[in-house]
Amino acid sequence: MRWCKFVRSIRQPKHRRGAIRPNGQGRGETRALPCPRLRPAYHWFAGLNRSWTLSDRLKMARGSPVAVFGGTGFLGHRIVRRLLERGNAVRVISRHPDRTGTMFRSDERHLETIRADIRVAESVASAIAGARAVVNAISHYSESRTDTFWRLHVECAGVLASSAQSRGVQQFVHISGIGATATSMSRYIRSRGEGELAVRKAFPGAVIIRPAVMFAPDDGFVSRIVTLLRRSPVFPMFGHGQTRVQPVHVEDVAEAVARILSTTDPPPTIECGGARVYTYEELLRSIAQTAGIKPALVPVPFPVWHTLARAAELLPNPPIARNQIELMHIDNVASLALPGLADFGIVPEPIESVVRSIMSAKR
Repeated sequence: MRWCKFVRSIRQPKHRRGAIRPNGQGRGETRALPCPRLRPAYHWFAGLNRSWTLSDRLKMARGSPVAVFGGTGFLGHRIVRRLLERGNAVRVISRHPDRTGTMFRSDERHLETIRADIRVAESVASAIAGARAVVNAISHYSESRTDTFWRLHVECAGVLASSAQSRGVQQFVHISGIGATATSMSRYIRSRGEGELAVRKAFPGAVIIRPAVMFAPDDGFVSRIVTLLRRSPVFPMFGHGQTRVQPVHVEDVAEAVARILSTTDPPPTIECGGARVYTYEELLRSIAQTAGIKPALVPVPFPVWHTLARAAELLPNPPIARNQIELMHIDNVASLALPGLADFGIVPEPIESVVRSIMSAKR
């Protein structure tokens, strides 16, 4: 409150301040002239210095938080950690803020946790108040009657971007996925593509990040493959295993987000692929070899997988979903025509290193 009164005081007219200057338009209007030391603060709050670059404003707003939606998720909590390591103030936005107690240090001074729901517009507006940047790291691989792919990936993403734009947020980063397109026959992939369009419309300067399938020791991808390979001498493949994939370590994607938020002019779209492109069969054989396993890989037609997934979705926690099968129909490889991890100086971590760490933990 005192700071607000102070800022108003340096803008008082002549009869209260004495020193005046014309506005340069010759219309007789006057403004108070603050002393030289106060001019940066004056221009920041009054918005008079239109020539300031984004870099200038980011330096001035270093104490303003970066709001991370989905900040307790698989990727989100790693983004939060990377931002904190760089000295950023971070606001974790989640429906489950109690989870932050096990994810971050309790004495972290630059961390703020807020309970909010991206599905409630008023909740979103309150959560991003005063933030200099917003990251949308919310993603769902299965849908319900109320939480459909369209609602979460398109409608809610658009509302969040629109709210950020209207409140003067300087940077907006939206996590999508490689292969996202609004013309896909898959509801999941199509919602990702439509979500990108909704974000771009609401916040034209948004940065879209499209990671390939992400892995980590605590994921549901590599760790599950290793577990299944160890349990059974026979492993079923999606089709003939010829779909191309380029798995990327989730930590590399989190680091890319942190570096983008410290960049004044990032590219509009970045695709994050891993160290190597595999066919699905090559990936399975590489994981098995690293784990010291020699499985028999058996091709299973996609129609069979879709039938199994449809039945599995009747369970409370289905082990596989139809949208996951749909993703295995198409190549998941970063485009060479778009910027990637290398453009931010990041060397991708190979998937074999994570397999070795998983195997060491299981011994």
